[in-house]
Amino acid sequence: MHTNTTMASSFNPISGNRKTSYRLETKNLSYRLCSQLDELRTLCFGSNPRRGSKFILKDVNCEARPGEVTAIAGPSGAGKTTLLEILAGRIPSCKVSGQVLVNHMPMDVNRFRRESGYVTQEDALFPSLTVRETLMYSALLRLPEGRKAAAMRVAELMKELGLDTIADSRIGNGSDHGISGGEKRRVSIGVDLVHDPSIILIDEPTSGLDSASALKVISLLRLMAFNQGKTVVLTIHQPGFRILELLDSLILLSDGFVMHNGSLNLLEARLNLSGHRIPNHVNVLEFALDAMQTLVIHTSESGNNQFPINDKNHQDHKMMMQCSMIVKEKAISYSNSPMEEILILGQRFCSNIFRTKQLFVTRVIQALVAGFVLGTIFLNVGNKQSKVALQTRSGFFAFSLTFLLSSTTEGLPIFLEERRTFMRETSRGAYRVSSYVLANTLVFLPFLLMVGLLYTTPVYWLVGLRKDIDGFLYFSLVVWLVLLMSNSLVACFSALVPNFILGSSVIAGLMGSFFLFSGYFISKEKIPSYWIFMHYLSLFKYPFECLMINEYGGEQGKSRCIEVNNSGECILYGVEFLKQQGLKESHKWFNLALMLSFIIGYRVLNFIILWSRCYKSRK
Repeated sequence: MHTNTTMASSFNPISGNRKTSYRLETKNLSYRLCSQLDELRTLCFGSNPRRGSKFILKDVNCEARPGEVTAIAGPSGAGKTTLLEILAGRIPSCKVSGQVLVNHMPMDVNRFRRESGYVTQEDALFPSLTVRETLMYSALLRLPEGRKAAAMRVAELMKELGLDTIADSRIGNGSDHGISGGEKRRVSIGVDLVHDPSIILIDEPTSGLDSASALKVISLLRLMAFNQGKTVVLTIHQPGFRILELLDSLILLSDGFVMHNGSLNLLEARLNLSGHRIPNHVNVLEFALDAMQTLVIHTSESGNNQFPINDKNHQDHKMMMQCSMIVKEKAISYSNSPMEEILILGQRFCSNIFRTKQLFVTRVIQALVAGFVLGTIFLNVGNKQSKVALQTRSGFFAFSLTFLLSSTTEGLPIFLEERRTFMRETSRGAYRVSSYVLANTLVFLPFLLMVGLLYTTPVYWLVGLRKDIDGFLYFSLVVWLVLLMSNSLVACFSALVPNFILGSSVIAGLMGSFFLFSGYFISKEKIPSYWIFMHYLSLFKYPFECLMINEYGGEQGKSRCIEVNNSGECILYGVEFLKQQGLKESHKWFNLALMLSFIIGYRVLNFIILWSRCYKSRK
């Protein structure tokens, strides 16, 4: 097919359709699975990987044309998903030898990711959102025309995918009734089609579906390719007769080699020429997988010049890809302004939080119940004047902070679920990392304020703490900041840990350490010098001091008697107790500033970790 190309861009139209069409092809593509030691050696010394490293793909030459559905097939371990990931720009070019061409020009990876649609095998969808909302949020983040245009595109896409009848149904998950597996698969495809890409790459679109649902998905893809001139590339394992009839071209892999690249009719002809007769009850692909050894490997036109490819050509290709990436980084653009991104993401965060019963309803009930239960356990202890009452009040403060700091770890599963979608969306350039972190932070401010007030309102007055509105408001402010500190810590480590089990273990260990080194159990003077840094990093230390100063400091603390002797004479006033503890009135606001710095610090760390993850995935 003839193509008019220029050096200005690697994205040029193949035909005069309503939208630019793209042709994908690979030349002498090889991918070697190297150990981390080999990668480090190559990076530092420029040495070639050891001979013992394993090839996943070997001298692959194939193509995918516009207006056609191209399937990558083969037995397990043949390299199907690896080839699809390379075509989608998901595997760094430094690990791949050979070329991936878009309209006969080297692929600009970052731009290709933005302008193509890549659907993974796993459906990374939010269970609490409806089908319409899922597609709408994706459209708002990917389309620059505004909410009205996004709504029109979503309505058109739902009709095209046959989702309009379930538009207002929630996605659901395994423990919650939602839409069916085939419908989820179509929603996942729709999420990556909202920006109307000309190239669609899908990993195992029929995996886990019954034959009818699988046929419907492939039929939809076939209609898109035929009617809209899209280039559709998918991996498939064992398709039935009816699905095979919908495929225009087949790339058959075995042990990383291309055994066939062309139509099914051509594959059948090759099998017949090899002396095989295909039984009536067996489809062509199924038979070809069994008779793989009789097919001649498709190699490049360069004859014996197979892998490893000439080092100079390989280095030139890598330089070309790297230069392309650098240019793209300078020219990168987003569909929305940072403020618009924050508003869209914030709205989605709110929907997820308020509809997730485990997070919203449980936290609300937990705060109310804990406030009333602790209030009745420590009932009127603030009004008593004895050494036991003093110790009891300190115990109440300590237990309250322990409860507040540990309770927010319930948000870890939500953060981890969000991270999967975040990585997928930012890899396509849907929004900025900073917008995501800011939206997440802003949404939790009022939510945690509400949780804090639900706890402090009953417990403060039942315990009988300092009886004025200023004391109550300061107590509530400290509780709010404690919740925000804990939430920021969880958000930070959710970006770092791979799963919930490790994350909960790490966070629980840190919370225990903060409690131990706070100065409540072991005084600062008795903490070993090599552990003293933990005392100052403790999230427990600063709010505990704030609560003590709020209760016993100020003008009231000078005249408030907190301990009397047997004859009824006051032997300890509030301010004197604070001096014994080494606390000053100035710490009351200074500690709040330190707590705020912890919140900001953990959020900045969260941003840095997420940004580095995105940077690595792009490179």
